[in-house]
Amino acid sequence: MSGLLLTTIEMIKPLDKGAMAEARSRQDMLTKPQGSLGRLEELSIKLAGIQGKAIPQIRHKAVVTMAGDHGVVAEGVGNWPQEVTAQMVHNFLSGGAGINVLARQAGARVVVVDMGVAAELKASPGLISRKVAPGTQNMCLGPSMTPEQAVTSIESGIEVVAAELAKGLDIVGTGDMGIGNTTASSAICAAMMGKPVAEVTGRGTGISDEQLAHKIEVVKRALEVNQPDRQKPLEVLRKVGGFEIGGLVGVMLAAAAYRIPVVIDGFISGAAALIATALAPRLRDFLIAAHVSAEAGHRLLLQHLGLKPLLDLDMRLGEGTGAALGIFLAEAAAKILAEMSTFGEAGVSDKAKEGG
Repeated sequence: MSGLLLTTIEMIKPLDKGAMAEARSRQDMLTKPQGSLGRLEELSIKLAGIQGKAIPQIRHKAVVTMAGDHGVVAEGVGNWPQEVTAQMVHNFLSGGAGINVLARQAGARVVVVDMGVAAELKASPGLISRKVAPGTQNMCLGPSMTPEQAVTSIESGIEVVAAELAKGLDIVGTGDMGIGNTTASSAICAAMMGKPVAEVTGRGTGISDEQLAHKIEVVKRALEVNQPDRQKPLEVLRKVGGFEIGGLVGVMLAAAAYRIPVVIDGFISGAAALIATALAPRLRDFLIAAHVSAEAGHRLLLQHLGLKPLLDLDMRLGEGTGAALGIFLAEAAAKILAEMSTFGEAGVSDKAKEGG
């Protein structure tokens, strides 16, 4: 490992314990019973530790939605044709997708990145082209990508975040688009967590029982052919991953390096987080799990990462939709810490101090 990837990993430092202690002290002085805002209080303290500020600020928000195609679709693992990936990218750019709606609600910009769509996309002011290749190879026949492509995908994600910093970036959410990417993510989960394939392989876009059984066999075959080593996360990504998954690994690493909280979306973002935290264990403290999706294996994945989801809404769309909701909650947590009055400021009696 060398170059930009290694440098970025080395930049990731521990959370700022001093800022967290100050944030916790202020939370305990706000005009409410201590702990009465529950996980919003915990979240504000975590944000303080990430940003290194006793009162964290969230003004500039972005969801990075990365798109890429997967060669494994040749195995018939889903209901949707591969062309849908490119079509949905155009939908993102026109502002008509679910992520656009929820990002607008959260006040976040959507950053759309072509990491490896199997089509030539028309140039657009809103599209960042970092195409590694027009889709990965079929992982049932061999590795999804070359070692060079795996590193390029991660470093592209790092560079996307670096470019967004110039526009202002206080928090980033991760999103994805790619027909076949739940199959790749299931393979990553099984490899990285050592879980049976059937436990971490779900219905994706809504396949039947028969299709699910076939999908499980496809993932098993890919793992048998490639024999990925969980002790070598780059190898796992290379053998059974996707370009957009590698890109999201880079987004997470770069955000943590620049002390920016990362709100991860669903199953595909979670698979990327497995790779990213294996490369940089300190990264885990910078991750916020927006929700637990309806996709099989996601709850196990979050438990493996030691992350407690903010929401459980049975969502499974991807795109960064859950991350947008998580960003909204993170901003709410930060605003409570910053804008709520303390007992002293409001002239309200503090029962805790009075012993009552």
